[in-house]
Amino acid sequence: MSEIISFLTSLSLWGSIVNCLTVILGSTVGLIVKRFMGKSTEGGVLGRIADTLMMGVALCVMLIGITGSIKTQNIIIVILSMVIGGVIGEACNLQGGVEKLGDFLEKKTKGKFGSVTQGFVSASLLFCVGAMAIVGSLNSGLLGDHSMLYTKSLLDMISAFVFASTLGFGVIFSSLLVLVYQGTITLLASLLSPILTEIAIVEMTAVGSLLIVGLSLNMLKITKIKVMNLVPAIFVSLIFCLFL
Repeated sequence: MSEIISFLTSLSLWGSIVNCLTVILGSTVGLIVKRFMGKSTEGGVLGRIADTLMMGVALCVMLIGITGSIKTQNIIIVILSMVIGGVIGEACNLQGGVEKLGDFLEKKTKGKFGSVTQGFVSASLLFCVGAMAIVGSLNSGLLGDHSMLYTKSLLDMISAFVFASTLGFGVIFSSLLVLVYQGTITLLASLLSPILTEIAIVEMTAVGSLLIVGLSLNMLKITKIKVMNLVPAIFVSLIFCLFL
């Protein structure tokens, strides 16, 4: 058994694998709690608690988004990225594609676990946007150092628990995106490290954090922003950083 653990630890993807598993674990426990609390439409104390928790989580998500977005060092990059990224996202109708997948999964589960789309999009952005996801994956690929991803895994497990208990089943699917996103950066670390400079990571995080603010507004039912259609803006900001 020790030899197996040693072999797995030596794998460059081990940090991302652990992160994926912790999101699944946190989501599973959160779903159990959500089932216990019941739907808010049923009324009662538990229903009111669920509604209040949802609003509280939304405010925390807004805080995360604001603190990340104000770190930008070039507001022009953020503005242009949002404009161009929005055009690309609308042309590809990313939001529509995710919603169709969510509707399909909701039909399969008969709606027992809440909105799949909202949980998936919200959790995916929260887990994948930020310096820890990028720098931690680069460290895993270049140095074999998974410590940053281990720390991120613990934080993501707690967040997954909270999100799944309020947003539902879709959160657990974000674990796959975490594995693919971070795993890709890890495997291509030697090629991506010259591109993913400190400035690029800051601007990508700023743009992504702005999308998280949009998510929080949707969660608070203030707006109906098609956040998924703005996701290309994160990668557009990287292109701007390469040239500017």
